[in-house]
Amino acid sequence: MSDAAGGATGVSADARPAIPRGLKLQWEAAQDAHVLLFPEGEVVLNGSAAEIMSRCDGVRTIAEIVADIERTHSLSGIAADVHGFVALALGKRWLELKP
Repeated sequence: MSDAAGGATGVSADARPAIPRGLKLQWEAAQDAHVLLFPEGEVVLNGSAAEIMSRCDGVRTIAEIVADIERTHSLSGIAADVHGFVALALGKRWLELKP
């Protein structure tokens, strides 16, 4: 069952996503992009994905991540997009949820 903020993703706004051990987010100047490194390779992230992933520290909730991005970039109404990306990243095991 999903909450209103999580929409169809089923990821609660109170969830605390984090990059799992063994994966590393870093800037690659040669690619002019953030990449997520893992033992099997890497994923080149677009700007939006990097903004979200860089805030996934296992401490901040998704609601706090949304608020921070909206405040930093003078945006509003991005909660569904953030929830959707987090759900996708959880499915690909790029993120995990901390208690």
